[in-house]
Amino acid sequence: MRQVQRWNFRWLLPVAVLLGFALAGTSAVPAKAAAAGDSVGSTVYVVDADRSVESGLYQHLKRAYEEAEEAKASRVLLVLNTLGGRVDSALDIGELIRESKVPTTAFVQGKAVSAGTYIALNAKQIVMQPGSTIGAAAVVDETGTLVDNPKTVSFWTETMKSAAELNGRNPDIAAAMVNPSLTVELKELGRTKAKGEVLTLTAQEAVKAGYAEFTADTEQAAIDGLKLDQPNVVRYEASAVEKIGDFLTHPAVMTILLIIGIAGIAIEFMVPGFGAPGVIGTLAFVLYFFGHYVTGFAGFEDVALFIAGLLLLVSEFFLPSFGILGILGSSALVAGVLLAAPNPKSALLSLVVALVAAAVIVYFVAKRFAHKGVWNKFILRDQLTTDKGYRSSANKADYLGRHGIALTPLRPAGTARFGDERVDVVTSGEFVAPHSDVVVVKVEGTRVVVRPKDENE
Repeated sequence: MRQVQRWNFRWLLPVAVLLGFALAGTSAVPAKAAAAGDSVGSTVYVVDADRSVESGLYQHLKRAYEEAEEAKASRVLLVLNTLGGRVDSALDIGELIRESKVPTTAFVQGKAVSAGTYIALNAKQIVMQPGSTIGAAAVVDETGTLVDNPKTVSFWTETMKSAAELNGRNPDIAAAMVNPSLTVELKELGRTKAKGEVLTLTAQEAVKAGYAEFTADTEQAAIDGLKLDQPNVVRYEASAVEKIGDFLTHPAVMTILLIIGIAGIAIEFMVPGFGAPGVIGTLAFVLYFFGHYVTGFAGFEDVALFIAGLLLLVSEFFLPSFGILGILGSSALVAGVLLAAPNPKSALLSLVVALVAAAVIVYFVAKRFAHKGVWNKFILRDQLTTDKGYRSSANKADYLGRHGIALTPLRPAGTARFGDERVDVVTSGEFVAPHSDVVVVKVEGTRVVVRPKDENE
């Protein structure tokens, strides 16, 4: 609820008393004339609600009603055409309509079923387009299956009845729209709603049952039926940011952003040094959460959860955690994406598609730039070959019979030089002074045995 600052107006009491005495002798005619004049040139705000009932619609209507109140409009014509949606969002929209200073006339254009019916019942008036329907407000899950939980059905039934009674409509009809287990006699319609059915009213039946004031073919006809003198019609237009948000939250666009984001970040981690993939991937994720934020789907906590997951994944590359940081980071990323979406089930499907597509992209990029991959830091690729100056320990057999010079005292182990090579050698037990000539008499694996060179050799 919006917090209202309270001011101390007790100092105005004497002034009010004096004004009361001053106005006591005046005629009431000017006040009546002013009241009658309010209908001349009255502003009617036309607001479209032709989408699924979710938090995005609530944010859209909240901005529209705030603008209507600031403009001191006398009426909001809420154009409804929806198959329903989330119960919690419908409750928020119903509260918004009830607490608004501007009364609402709901114009059902096509259909207002399920949660859309509840929204319409909160309006002061309901006008229906010929051929439109209202009702079928039973609670269903995401798969469209009826929810038979007694507490849930009882809560929604009483909520619908309260909304109907709010503006003098028959609550039994509202209950018949929700609870299929009820048998309701519809005296206004001359028939009975049988058990197992969920009530839906046509435009003519809604007028006959007192659920709609009249029917109208167009929005203008609905406004004309309100009997306002010279109404000033203003159609509420979503802002550019809101339109961008609607575009970014389209399922196809959302999936593309996830593909770009996942592939870009993965390529930057696996093939570092480019910079561009990381920037593009980060920008894609920023657009994803920006779109969901401005449309009311995501909050700061969802963005914070995603950023925390990204930081945990980066930490996995520098801190040995045996995969714990990677698992926590991946879980946080997935949770942030799903919680930011209006429909977690649809978002999960988009995420799976994005992961598969991103994996294919990363595979081809990694294959193309294999020589720059981060995995090269963990793989020993240097070859200790003879042409690079390395000699295998298994090839010391060719030292047998070679002559060299002792570089250090051999007691009995030491170092000798054979040509340009320094070799660790041992004697059979005798002492050999440095700079003495030696000859290799035995080679056993890496063990090279020498003896002093005979003067006759």
